[in-house]
Amino acid sequence: MELGRLEYLQALVTEFQVTDSREAKEQVLANLANFAYDPSNYEYLRQLQVLDLFLDMLTEDNETLVEFAMGGLCNLCLDKTNKEYILEANGVESIINCLSSSNEETVVSAVTTLMFLTTPRSRAQTTALPVVECMLRFSLSANTRLSNLASIFLQDYCSPPQVEEARNLSRHTAVGIPLPKD
Repeated sequence: MELGRLEYLQALVTEFQVTDSREAKEQVLANLANFAYDPSNYEYLRQLQVLDLFLDMLTEDNETLVEFAMGGLCNLCLDKTNKEYILEANGVESIINCLSSSNEETVVSAVTTLMFLTTPRSRAQTTALPVVECMLRFSLSANTRLSNLASIFLQDYCSPPQVEEARNLSRHTAVGIPLPKD
């Protein structure tokens, strides 16, 4: 018997919830993130609370789960309903925390997601001073994808006074200097 789309997605969510295998969780979350790319799945994913699942996974210690969850949110947030849900669920804070990930794909998805989530109402949060400072650092990265994305973020989503304030603040901080050990 062939499963319908909703039933198949439900089976994936259930598998994610019941499995103890790290590899199986990673594979299922990757599949859900890929299904999040197709707008015809948005309603089903909302119904199955996959947005909450993705948001919850952003705080996991497993970088692979964080990467796939961030990618899934990035795929979902162009939809107005999904965008509003993420904003109402205070997802921006968790997404901003992903900017410090050592995983390039997680960071690229986080920057892109912040761009997609920026609205007149959310702009103060998505372009807060620490985010702008972070984007200034990313814009200087040797990683072309990251530097280009950060430059677009600064140019299209931040005001010149915001960028200038972040530049001035960055000149007076000890970014990159290791803290003393106890």
